[in-house]
Amino acid sequence: MTVDPESIVKNGDADYVLKIFQATLNLIAHVLIGIVVGACILISFSNGLPMSPIMQHVVLCAVGYQLLMAEAILSLSADNGWSAVLRFKDKRRAHTILQVTGSALAIAGTLIVMMEKTSHFTSTHGILGFVALVFTTLSLVNGLTSLYAHEWRKFCPGNISKITHICFGIIAFGAASASLCYGFDAFFFRMWAGNNALTDTLIGFTAALTTIIIINPTITFFKKTSRFAKK
Repeated sequence: MTVDPESIVKNGDADYVLKIFQATLNLIAHVLIGIVVGACILISFSNGLPMSPIMQHVVLCAVGYQLLMAEAILSLSADNGWSAVLRFKDKRRAHTILQVTGSALAIAGTLIVMMEKTSHFTSTHGILGFVALVFTTLSLVNGLTSLYAHEWRKFCPGNISKITHICFGIIAFGAASASLCYGFDAFFFRMWAGNNALTDTLIGFTAALTTIIIINPTITFFKKTSRFAKK
């Protein structure tokens, strides 16, 4: 059997171009995260300190979801700048630390606004926030059980645990981002921004960074699900 040298070169070029494309998307995602989270922090501190419960909610949820949980997902990517040099077990540790910290902040931010308001989950923003809260909690619990994978396999196959963890994480992050978009669309934020174009841009940036971040987990989810179904 002979191997065509030209095909090797072509495959190598294709892989190189794909790596460049993935690295570029990763860089764009980090820039968008900085802009979106920065805007949330800016509006929260615009009225000075101490912050109101609503503003505390904005900061905690933005940092929890769009910064720390986003970085938790990106940390497992081979093209992620700061985690690419880490060994796999260290990537998992970083992922766990970021997920636990981000989840704790996001849950705290949600509970703060729930205690502040008398009626809950009546708006699209609130309903999506509740969905994010539920699946964040499920993903957190599911992820922590993977730290005790040997004991957990007595009750649940390891593949199912990983598949559900990925699924819960995708739904939680997607719902949190959608909820943030409706938050940006709220009257008080548009009044603060004083520019509909700026608000619409932030909504577009949030949608873009969410799409980039969940691409790899979604592909992994379908691959693992397909392999598990064939067994």
